[in-house]
Amino acid sequence: MKKYLIVGLGNIGEKYKDTRHNIGFKILNTIATKEEIIFSTQKLGDLTKFRFKGRTFILLKPNTYMNLSGKAVKYWMKKEKIPLENILIICDDLNIPFQKLRLKPKGSAGGHNGLKDINNSLCTQQYARMRFGVGHEFSKGRQAEYVLGKWSDEELKNIPLQINKIYETVKSFGTIGLERTMNIFNTK
Repeated sequence: MKKYLIVGLGNIGEKYKDTRHNIGFKILNTIATKEEIIFSTQKLGDLTKFRFKGRTFILLKPNTYMNLSGKAVKYWMKKEKIPLENILIICDDLNIPFQKLRLKPKGSAGGHNGLKDINNSLCTQQYARMRFGVGHEFSKGRQAEYVLGKWSDEELKNIPLQINKIYETVKSFGTIGLERTMNIFNTK
């Protein structure tokens, strides 16, 4: 049975709930709702699983805070015996316009502390990631304030469509593979 670890990055705690930096958590919460599954708190994160076409998708929301996400990813990857090519990290990205999505097979952290920690923990950048563009509508030196800021009402209206695309992409990643999924997804 093939297993996939789908990790949504974010920060735990009520004050971070609807912030741009927590889009990974928001996406996994939406997938869990669609699949009618519930997260349970386990070692280093909140976990749940669903099956689709003979595959098991393990959804992980690390509870280590963003900057220490690598510890949770590495732990669950080893515990569930999931190969690197079956990992997908979902996170926010300041360098991509709001709502744009980018699926890539590897890459640098691009200034994202969660990805930086995952790169360090796994000793590689060779894992798939889905970046959700949050834009960069902030003045110089206000980056942290912006990503830890709440979505505007207008932004919140536009997010569900993109989350649905990511949900379909997650299932495609597990069934037809990263390359074919990228060919379909990145050309839309």
